[in-house]
Amino acid sequence: MTLAAETFAEQLGHIWDILPYAVGFTLPVALLGAWLLHHMRSRSIAAAMTVLALLPVVATLVGMLGVSGFMFTPTLAIWLLVGLLVAAVTIPAAVLSGRYLARRSVWEREARDRERAAEAARRELVAWISHDLRSPLAGIRAMAEALADGVVSQPADVADYAQRISGEAARLSGMVDDLFELSRITAGGLRLTMSAIPLADVVGDALESQTAVAQRKRVRVEAKDSAEPVVLGSDPELTRVVRNLVSNAIRHTPPDGTVAVSIGVDDGSALLYVDDACGGIPDEELERVFDVAFRGSAARTPERSGEAGGGLGLAIAKGLVEAHHGRIGVRNHGPGCRFEVRLPLATS
Repeated sequence: MTLAAETFAEQLGHIWDILPYAVGFTLPVALLGAWLLHHMRSRSIAAAMTVLALLPVVATLVGMLGVSGFMFTPTLAIWLLVGLLVAAVTIPAAVLSGRYLARRSVWEREARDRERAAEAARRELVAWISHDLRSPLAGIRAMAEALADGVVSQPADVADYAQRISGEAARLSGMVDDLFELSRITAGGLRLTMSAIPLADVVGDALESQTAVAQRKRVRVEAKDSAEPVVLGSDPELTRVVRNLVSNAIRHTPPDGTVAVSIGVDDGSALLYVDDACGGIPDEELERVFDVAFRGSAARTPERSGEAGGGLGLAIAKGLVEAHHGRIGVRNHGPGCRFEVRLPLATS
């Protein structure tokens, strides 16, 4: 022990004498702590922070005990009490800090995953725009140049070209409308005017708008009502949901096939089923059906006609259903697949 009356050289000599004991007792504690931290790298951050905060306190106490020769003097007792008080404060603080860091780490990891998913969706959407918007534009340009150069001059041919240009322009307009609707949904700019709406009326309006398309493809559309639920929603948006689902079902159902639309009530929710005869969806693609610009493969590859969709209808339907606090899903069923929509009932 150093005294105040001692010279600096004498105090330095005392420090040099006790240094081997201090290192000898504290080094094993430090190595043990490093070993614990190494083996706890897969455990919680809170546990690692607790060990990290406890390590210097324990090393200090062990070092003081070793230097004192395990002789409990009043001075040593005071230092031990101070060490215990420090441990009582630092350990809870380390646990709380560890839990905070763990939550923040999880949040940051989820944020990075969401950002990567959003970036992948943006790249996929850009690829879709570069292909699907370019194709009808190229067709319109080629037909317009043929008309302007006089390559097509017969009245019947001119009328046919004009009709095809009008069809491609309508297809482009529909794609732009879908993009605008999807951007409103993803940007949170969708504003719904909610009211009590009979779901049967929504289905009737949507089916009426798809009658001509179904007749052109020779697809039968059947409506079945096992109940008459009244839902809380926005009429235009719900009509678009049903129209998108029915249009998608008609597009992928072969001629002479049947698309069945049924509504009912189950477990306090209104149910809407849309069954088609598309031939089914591969299991690995079921979870991607509602992704932006996803079109699938095999039986669900869309036809290359003016009625082919842009791959946004189901993504829009999902966004609108979720905006109504509902759920939408798909599964293989019978000769095709079944899209199921659950919507909250309107309270009386």
